[in-house]
Amino acid sequence: MKLVAPTAQSVAEAAQLLRDGRLVAFPTETVYGLGGDATNERAVAAIFEAKGRPEFNPLISHVLGSNEAKRFVRWNDTADRLAARFWPGPLTLVLPRSEGSPISLLATSGLDTVAIRAPSHPIAQALIRAADRPIAAPSANRSGAISPTRAEHVAESLGERVPLILDGGPCLVGVESTVLDLTGPTPTLLRPGGATREAIEAVIGPIAVSDALPSGDSARKSPGQLESHYAPARPVRLGASTVGADEGLLAFGPTVPQGAMLTYNLSPSGDLAEAAANLFAQMRLLDRPGIGRIAVMPIPETGLGLAINDRLRRAAAGDGTGRRG
Repeated sequence: MKLVAPTAQSVAEAAQLLRDGRLVAFPTETVYGLGGDATNERAVAAIFEAKGRPEFNPLISHVLGSNEAKRFVRWNDTADRLAARFWPGPLTLVLPRSEGSPISLLATSGLDTVAIRAPSHPIAQALIRAADRPIAAPSANRSGAISPTRAEHVAESLGERVPLILDGGPCLVGVESTVLDLTGPTPTLLRPGGATREAIEAVIGPIAVSDALPSGDSARKSPGQLESHYAPARPVRLGASTVGADEGLLAFGPTVPQGAMLTYNLSPSGDLAEAAANLFAQMRLLDRPGIGRIAVMPIPETGLGLAINDRLRRAAAGDGTGRRG
């Protein structure tokens, strides 16, 4: 772990680490973020692994501004008005994923929505510009710990789990960004934060408030809630040691039962980080016409396996139509 002052050289070094799929902690105006390339499934998996995050909750993707955001989400007039007032700044917008968006499915927890914002901190802006890609970044602390507002908080919480920390001093806002869902008929507050409800309503009029406002950075459509994750249209069978001819197999490890209609292996070597990176993409590949059911081999209940199994149990709890039972 290196804790360094933000210079042109150290920002360039941090940007190269991100392009190489490594992690970097950096300051924003809200809290310090643990950043990885939002388009790289393995880098996103490394974020969850470093945080010890118990679920694959959606992560916020950080961009320079609205022009860049439009490459990754389906923009609308409401987003335009909010970005003009609050970006760069502590407001995250949840918008539909654009067709062909390169944002990692793991970063969005398999959902067809993306949580996105433009941070105002000059170091964050410089890092995004130098990396030339969106940066997925939850708070830079172990899951369940207090959010870090100084570089030394990051070092204390994550230690060697993050190769480089850019020390930008204390964060000015000190609480996470406000998260506003723009995917429904009425904008809905999913998480209160640095942009106040009153200020938002002054721009776009009345907004709805989610039934269960969160206090941490667990998530549903965004950091802030929990429940609605990718539910396949095919039924899911867990703990499979054999497989039927009408089943698609989500395998794990070197020994794979034969006979499935279609097989994808989360990690032939049994690497849980690789399995996490492949989870949502491979589930979608198996969720296709002609396959009667998705069979899933056992995944160890250790490390990232806890999060993988959490998502698989949620998928198996659906009614096989993409809805929850």
